[in-house]
Amino acid sequence: MKKIFFTASVLLATMTLQAQFTYDYLKAADQYYKKEDYNSAVQYYEKYLGTRTKSFRKDSYKPYAAVNASRKNMVPVSSEQQAVYKLAESYRNLHNYEKAAPHYENVLEADRKNFPLAAYYYAVSLRALGKYEEAEKAFHSFLQGYGSKDSYSISAEREVNNLAFINAQLKRSDLSLYEIRKAPAALNTTGASYAPLWTADGALLFTSTRPDPAKNKGFINRVYTADYADGQAANIRLLPVAQPESLHQGAVSISPDGQQLFITRWQIDHGKKITAIWVSRKAGNSWGEPAPLDAVINVPGSNTQQPFVLPDGKHLLYASDRPGGQGGFDLWCATLDEAGKPVSTVNLGEVINTADNEQAPYYHTATRTLVFSTDGRTGMGGYDFFSSRGEVGSFQTPVNMGYPVNSVKDDIYFASRSNNRNLLDDVLLGTDRAAECCLELFFLHKTRPARQLSGIVVACNSNTPVAGAEVRIIDTVSHQVITTRSTGADGSYAFTLNEYQPLVAVANAVGYTQGTQHIGVPQNEDTVAITAPELCLTPIVPPPSPVTLENVYYDYDKATLKEESFASLDKLVTLLQANPAMEIELSAHTDGKGSNRYNQRLSEARAKSCVDYLVEKGIDPHRLTHKGYGASMPIEPNTLPDGSDNPEGRQKNRRTTFTITKK
Repeated sequence: MKKIFFTASVLLATMTLQAQFTYDYLKAADQYYKKEDYNSAVQYYEKYLGTRTKSFRKDSYKPYAAVNASRKNMVPVSSEQQAVYKLAESYRNLHNYEKAAPHYENVLEADRKNFPLAAYYYAVSLRALGKYEEAEKAFHSFLQGYGSKDSYSISAEREVNNLAFINAQLKRSDLSLYEIRKAPAALNTTGASYAPLWTADGALLFTSTRPDPAKNKGFINRVYTADYADGQAANIRLLPVAQPESLHQGAVSISPDGQQLFITRWQIDHGKKITAIWVSRKAGNSWGEPAPLDAVINVPGSNTQQPFVLPDGKHLLYASDRPGGQGGFDLWCATLDEAGKPVSTVNLGEVINTADNEQAPYYHTATRTLVFSTDGRTGMGGYDFFSSRGEVGSFQTPVNMGYPVNSVKDDIYFASRSNNRNLLDDVLLGTDRAAECCLELFFLHKTRPARQLSGIVVACNSNTPVAGAEVRIIDTVSHQVITTRSTGADGSYAFTLNEYQPLVAVANAVGYTQGTQHIGVPQNEDTVAITAPELCLTPIVPPPSPVTLENVYYDYDKATLKEESFASLDKLVTLLQANPAMEIELSAHTDGKGSNRYNQRLSEARAKSCVDYLVEKGIDPHRLTHKGYGASMPIEPNTLPDGSDNPEGRQKNRRTTFTITKK
């Protein structure tokens, strides 16, 4: 009996001790989870769950129930189901979807009703793992069972659209133009590496949670600098700026004059992340003690982060959840005075911001492009990069930058070292696309194909192609001819250029007047090929030949018409009456005898006599003009080759003609 009692006592003590360990694991896990220290939370949730059986029933185990009930100082902790859910949530917040997904699935199988969002995040995890068909089914399942119309159902509907977008992006025809790879291992070590920034002298700044060898502490966000050339990083070291033990800092920007460092600082207070933007001034080879920006930027009770100074040095972009936005984190723009101090700020508005989150603004001067990350628009899923052309106050509707710039995970930080029209020439991204836990740096390059421009030359009157036309393409800025092309049988021409620019096409063809056509820059300068507006040429219509009026005579050396002229002029009257829209010019010519002045005056008088006759016959004078040409347009020589008179020639030169000027 004593032996049985002893065995029972040992067993009870063992169970009590085991229960105490279980309770302590879960208590620690809950505390870390509340503080958003997910890396520590998963370790203790895993330890706790490792002490239980593989399967569980709803409310199957209260970890503190087996502990001595007399202990009154024990705090409530999660149930087993809550622990599994929080473990899944912790892995998701660490971007480890591979480990998050099975735990969400476990929760759904055991207690879907009490964990309605598990279905949503399970679908998110499947999408992040590239299981698109399963993810689509999971999102539909969530929508069918959720029942509420809120941010989660709206997000799930967007995720369904995301899946269609993903499938289209993965089939893009230009994927071979992209090169993307993980940045050198020296940049991506233990922990996260993100928020790249190129300085004016070519150095690379970035944020990392790598362990600090000097202090042997990891998972603190610090700013590092590195020498970066030819895709390799060297001499990685902490940026010389003060950092208190209790603060994280990163996501920096430097003013164009290199004298101010804007830096994000944050701390975790009772499980809540509190961020603000600070500024440090250059002090020799180091940076001075940072000071927080005032309430123009850092509104009390709000979070402000990720500064970016525009190249003009007069504006500061940043992300904040301060009041007055569209919802979540919005992008804002502050105006800086000459000393670099913010004096006012405005929200970038609904063109840029959504009801969800917009973060990490970046501006590329050469292409006038704002790049930022958002989880509030249709995309690949999670945070995607979007681009918007323009300037502060006039940004265009953002466009998803597509795959492979974006992935099915979170793509947040963007920095281009390009100073040309190719935004994607030399880029570093902060993304978790290939990581289990953290953001990493990735190198991206896109080969920018030559821009193709084509057009067609047609006849203005018939819209038929003009073959063999010479088309000169002229730069409207330098006024230099860029290229010359000849149109084909279909009237088309084509050429390539490195970048779109304002041009003018000048075309010439035999039998046509010269034509010009301005060619503007397309709204989307990433368009590979455009067609210029139709260029039309006006056919050259030869002037009608003058018709000689037979048997029109005048008194000698006068302009008076003889009676035998009337019959010929009456025929002209009949022609004009039959064609009421016709207009003509009456012309008179003389032979070569007499002075030029005399012959000119005589011919003009005779032409006018003919016009006067037609008017008397009822022809509208507005349809008639007259002109004398004197002896300037002979049709036969007035003299023979030997210099003697040519009476027959002079007789033919003394003539009256009419030319149809309008039919």
